[in-house]
Amino acid sequence: MAAVLPAVVEQLLSEMAAAVQENARIPDEYLLSLKFLFGSSATQALDLVDRQSITLISSPSGRHAYQVLGSSGKTYTCLASCHYCSCPAFAFSVLRKSDSILCKHLLAVYLSQVMRTCQQLSVSDKQLTDILLMEKKQEA
Repeated sequence: MAAVLPAVVEQLLSEMAAAVQENARIPDEYLLSLKFLFGSSATQALDLVDRQSITLISSPSGRHAYQVLGSSGKTYTCLASCHYCSCPAFAFSVLRKSDSILCKHLLAVYLSQVMRTCQQLSVSDKQLTDILLMEKKQEA
């Protein structure tokens, strides 16, 4: 079962994708909506996208994960299919306090999908497993 974002976020991302496909840029009114919904995280996420900090890692079995090079220089793993990020802000602000819908890294993943700016990396199934397990060890 796929996790879903709130309808307003899904709609905004969908409209942004259509605008990018048509004009190759995001209109200001969508950027203002992002800022309204996500506050300063929107600006930080757009900065991550501009710096091309998002990499889609795919394996032959069809599994995939995203890695985001954060502004601190640390790499975080995001799973867009279930709206998960390995960063401390996600654990605290999204899961524990429910202050935010997404962290800036996960928002950057969705924005990079919309803007089609993801770096691509193909790895073996074992390599992807190792990447995910290495992330788990770093959390412990």
